[in-house]
Amino acid sequence: MTSADPAPPPAALKESLRRERVHHDRCRTALAAMVEGAQEQVVVGEDVSASGADAEVLGYQLRSQAKEMRELPEGPLFFGKLEFDRGDHAGQAYHLGRLRITEHPAAPPLVVDWRAPVSRAFYQASASDPQGVAVRRRFGWAAGSKGGSGDLTGLEDEHLSKGESGPSAIVAREIERPRVGPMRDIAATIQPEQDDLVRSDLAVSVCVQGAPGTGKTAVGLHRAAYLLYTHPQRMRRGGLLVLGPNRTFLSYISQVLPALGESGVRQSTLQDEIARHPVTATDADPAAALKHDPRMAEVLRRALYARVSTARVDSLEIRDGSYSWRVGAGELTRIVADVREEEPPYGTGRERVRSRVVRSVQLQAERRAGPQNGAWVQRVSRSRVIGAFLDAVWPKARPEEVVAELLSDSAELAAAADGILDAEEQKDLLWARPPRSWKSARWSAADLVLLDEAAGLVEHPEGYGHLVVDEAQDLSPMECRAIARRARFGSLTVLGDLAQGTTPWAARSWHTVLRHLGKPDVAVVPLTVGFRVPRAVVQLANRLLAKLDVEVPEGLSLRGDGELAIRATSTDALPDAVVDAVRDSLAHEGSVGVVAADADVARVRQALDAAGIATAGPDELGARVSVVPAGVVKGLEYDHVVAVEPAAIAEAEERGLHRLYVVLTRAVSRLVVVHGRPLPF
Repeated sequence: MTSADPAPPPAALKESLRRERVHHDRCRTALAAMVEGAQEQVVVGEDVSASGADAEVLGYQLRSQAKEMRELPEGPLFFGKLEFDRGDHAGQAYHLGRLRITEHPAAPPLVVDWRAPVSRAFYQASASDPQGVAVRRRFGWAAGSKGGSGDLTGLEDEHLSKGESGPSAIVAREIERPRVGPMRDIAATIQPEQDDLVRSDLAVSVCVQGAPGTGKTAVGLHRAAYLLYTHPQRMRRGGLLVLGPNRTFLSYISQVLPALGESGVRQSTLQDEIARHPVTATDADPAAALKHDPRMAEVLRRALYARVSTARVDSLEIRDGSYSWRVGAGELTRIVADVREEEPPYGTGRERVRSRVVRSVQLQAERRAGPQNGAWVQRVSRSRVIGAFLDAVWPKARPEEVVAELLSDSAELAAAADGILDAEEQKDLLWARPPRSWKSARWSAADLVLLDEAAGLVEHPEGYGHLVVDEAQDLSPMECRAIARRARFGSLTVLGDLAQGTTPWAARSWHTVLRHLGKPDVAVVPLTVGFRVPRAVVQLANRLLAKLDVEVPEGLSLRGDGELAIRATSTDALPDAVVDAVRDSLAHEGSVGVVAADADVARVRQALDAAGIATAGPDELGARVSVVPAGVVKGLEYDHVVAVEPAAIAEAEERGLHRLYVVLTRAVSRLVVVHGRPLPF
């Protein structure tokens, strides 16, 4: 194995570095030509003679490709190399990077995309199973490199065909590199078990139970990039959606997919996806919990279909010039009952009733006068008589009307909730001050979940080809149903950790989550070996894990470095102790996250400001010191974490111990726990 240290190298290593730097310069020139060529294709494509639709599609595709090429983040163009001595690629050598680079489309690539089939050996080959690889080479780049060839500081070779394999110093340094700014991609450091998940087939849904630091979020994002690369047409048609728990988290992960050559992927929160109206109201805890309860799906279904009625159906007479066509009350009642039995979306059902009534009239007309054309069918379909009939038996429905009337009218709620919700629960659900109409209603965040359910009953929403759902353990059953509607014809990558469930409705088992997501048969794959959190920190978190009401395996860490310090102080001296802990952290390289109970954040920030320590909020990526409420720290990571008063974090909410577990596992290098009260673990 050749050392990757930047110390003066031996002659052979020095010559290898020189050749690789020359190759990188060649790749940089080729990439610049590819970017320029993509822009030229746009210009040429705009001049191509084609039909309007074809020209529009061609132009969109070319402009999108050119935009993606121009917006590629700066950085090294390759991170690894494979030399084969056996198999289909015997005698070939390939550099691996985040995208394919070539001097000409027909020429052998200078860099192979990490997602290409041949690249898999980089992640999976071992001394016991070389997979035809003679040498696996990893490259060491200077921290923060923008891709200058001079930043190539080292390389490391494993001669797999000779049985040489072992821990990689370059991989270890990359994993342990200070965390400042947005989340990085892990293409250079993917482990075999992560690679298996990343390369799962598009048709396969995946659920990952990932202990802290196991890279589950990165795995999900890299799977998205892999699917976009492997199935570009299907992904373009169906679309790909990444759902995160909050906008702070989305900001943190926002650069991963662009760094992998994939821009234009929708990254959103579920709240943003279902936001038919702004949130202007707040629910009491019992009401919010009920609105997230899966029983509400049946209550809403009953409330909606209670509008369908055949109680006063009379026969219809439709005039057509000198003729009149009649549809009897019995036949009309049967049509409505048959459609109701089929349980289509409510809006589809209304149109299905219309079409069957029209068909009955059409059959009469054709028996008397022969086939009728489309214009005749359209005229009959839109007649006032049939429109009035539909309004009487299957009236139009807005989701807002359904939900507002249900939450405003105790009698309607009692009818819809009979046998489902008890009287006290119904009382909790009712709005204290019903609006005059749905148009003046003030909606809570939980109301938006009900609105989405009602909208899904009225008309199925458009779905996605694939959804990546992170922090899925925090989803309520009703939120899972909202996601399931968007994944009716697509697959899911479900990511989370039951131990980190912090919402009142957080799941205790993945089986429950997957059932509500419409994927009950999906296997749960555990990731337990971490590469991010030091071993001492993981062991501390495992002590707390025993107190949580979930069954998940303890986390393990390959990181023998890192520090853990627990500093006891008095309650009055706590602010000064926090300042001292932050100053100690600033003596080391990397970011510092000061995490406190939400109610204590202002006091902590005030103490740091008074000490002359500049601070930022969690949304200001790249800051040296961030003061972070415990409520939004999930999914984030910092080199150094100062956890302030764990007892206050644990007491702040119903699942406070779970929140504390999250806080304790955000550190990449050092964790300092500062407390004036007894520790909860």
